[in-house]
Amino acid sequence: MCAAFVPVYPAVCDKLLECPAASFCYTNAPKPEFRVLDYKAPAANERLIFAMDVPECDRARGLAEELGDSVTFYKLGLELMMSGGYFELIEWLLARGKKVFADLKFFDIPATVGSAVRQLTDRGVSFVTVHGNQSIMQAAAENKGRDLKVLAVTVLTSLDRGDLDDLGFQCDVESLVLSRARRAFEAGCDGVISSGLEVARLREHVDRRLVVVTPGIRPVENRPTGDQKRVVTVTEAFANGADYIVVGRPIRDAAAPKEAAESIQNSIKSLF
Repeated sequence: MCAAFVPVYPAVCDKLLECPAASFCYTNAPKPEFRVLDYKAPAANERLIFAMDVPECDRARGLAEELGDSVTFYKLGLELMMSGGYFELIEWLLARGKKVFADLKFFDIPATVGSAVRQLTDRGVSFVTVHGNQSIMQAAAENKGRDLKVLAVTVLTSLDRGDLDDLGFQCDVESLVLSRARRAFEAGCDGVISSGLEVARLREHVDRRLVVVTPGIRPVENRPTGDQKRVVTVTEAFANGADYIVVGRPIRDAAAPKEAAESIQNSIKSLF
């Protein structure tokens, strides 16, 4: 057992006590005095977040125009960030009444992550993602301001049991997700990114004010998963307790993207 590993929630998984990457799960950092905001249920049409995974901002604008009012919330990730014009695209979307999720997965020393998050507070962004240990998540939460919500990544949906073995984790995926979610809440994060497969247990064991965003969504008629290994359907995700779902390729690669998005929106409306 690592000397720096202090098991705050031993009931989560006894195997975590032997996790060689334990510093990634827990730290000795003191609990912050701030808490997440009280939970407010999102509007039904905002529960679908479209992953704008395209290589150029001009193409992103064209796709957004094609989707029209079928999508309200957009996730902009690292690919677009590196293409140039990222913040101009954010402004363009905001000017059209859209919401933006900056999925940048900040992972650096706490001071750098805190400063990076602070740079986003006046950009009109709704969500930003962070990765890393307790001090990194806490730095992000301390610098998020009033309107920006910080979401902590639990376990990427492209990872499975074999991948965790490769990374040195000796605990199962579900237990690691619960561990990470609890630590995120303790650090002051507003929510987490979690596969729909683990959301039900997360809701059972972690404060319900924690916002849960679930990627890896595949409609029933569109089951190919690509590099996503832990996937669920729209209905499964919300039935398990997700607040938002992230859908990318099933919309982007559809013959009629707007129709695909509208179909998902109709499914969501039937549930809420």
